[in-house]
Amino acid sequence: MQIKTPEVYSMIEAIGHHYKNNISNRFTRGALSLLVLDNATWNQIEELTEKSDNYRYQGYHLDELYGLILAMARFIAAARKQGAQTLRYGSVDKLNAQDRVLRDMVVNNFASNLNILADSVNRLYVKVVEIDKEAAAGRQPVYTRFPDLGELGRYLVG
Repeated sequence: MQIKTPEVYSMIEAIGHHYKNNISNRFTRGALSLLVLDNATWNQIEELTEKSDNYRYQGYHLDELYGLILAMARFIAAARKQGAQTLRYGSVDKLNAQDRVLRDMVVNNFASNLNILADSVNRLYVKVVEIDKEAAAGRQPVYTRFPDLGELGRYLVG
């Protein structure tokens, strides 16, 4: 089944916007690239945050969307564990005074911004499961085929 719900598109676009502006920006990208995540996870994060237009007409397949949600949740867990300390000790030598202030704001708000991202991903997951259950109509919903989704709460809460 493919999801073409405007509410889901809106949620995904909001996640992408928040991720690009508050999580993975010019001040954090270097530190985040050091996170221990496999290439498939990074590719799925890119799919979720930067390529939503590709899905505008065809929709998201449920199994694919659950994979994207899991990838973002794994990123959030890794960023909480490894990212915060890496950000604090990043280089500020080549930054002018204004950029230092911006960098400090990004670093100081990183944990809060991760929490906002985690909440957004959770809301998306809840909405997708709701659609999945409605569409299943007596059959087993697609999310039951993803045992890793049982870890989603742990990934998002930390």
